[in-house]
Amino acid sequence: MEHLPQLILIVVILSGLYILGSPMLTSCIRMSALQGMALGLLPVALYPYELSLHIVLIAIGMIAIKGFLIPHFLYRAIRDTALRKEMEPLIGFNLSVVLGMVLIAFSFGISTKLPLPQGLPSSLLVPAALSTLMMGLLIIISRVKLLTQAVGYLIVENGIFIFGLTLSEAMPELIEMGVLLDIFVGVFIMGVVIHHINQMFGSLSSHRLSALKE
Repeated sequence: MEHLPQLILIVVILSGLYILGSPMLTSCIRMSALQGMALGLLPVALYPYELSLHIVLIAIGMIAIKGFLIPHFLYRAIRDTALRKEMEPLIGFNLSVVLGMVLIAFSFGISTKLPLPQGLPSSLLVPAALSTLMMGLLIIISRVKLLTQAVGYLIVENGIFIFGLTLSEAMPELIEMGVLLDIFVGVFIMGVVIHHINQMFGSLSSHRLSALKE
C-alpha cells in the first residue's frame, strides 16, 4: 500500500508520454480517461489513514468527471466529426516523446529547488505535477486538431490537480469540486463548439480556421 502513490504517479507520467506519441484520437482520449481515474485514486492512496469526506469527494468527482463524463463527450465529438487521427502535428510524434522525456527529466531536476511544504506524502508528487503540466502544454502547442488540443487541456489540468494535492489540507472542498465542475463544463462547451465548427466549415484544423476571413 505504501508504494501505491508512486505507482499511480508513474502511470500518470507514462500515460502522458503515450498521448504525446499517439496519432489516434480514441487512444488519446482513453489514456486521458485512465489518467483521470488514476488521479481520482491518488488522494486515497496518499492519505489512507486520514480519509475524510473532503478526500472522498475529490476522488469520486475526479473519477466520475474525468474518467467517464468528459471522455463520453469527446467520443461523441469524434463520432460526429468522423475524425480519427491527428494527421498534421507541428512536432512529430517521435520527437514529441523525446521532448516529453526531456520535460520529465527537467521536472525531477527543478523539483528539488522549489520551496515546497515539508512532509509531502510522496517524493514523486511535484515532479509528476510539473511533467504532466508541461506535457499537456506541449500537446496543446504541437497539435492542430481541436480535439487533441482539448485532451492537452485536460492533461494540463491534471498537472494542476496534482499540485493541489500538496496543499490538500489548505484547499476548501468546494473550491476543488468547483474546479472539477469548471473543467467538465468547459469541455462540454468545447465539444458543442467543435461540433458546430465541423458542420459549418468541414474542418477541425486550427491552421485552416485561423486562415478564415470575413
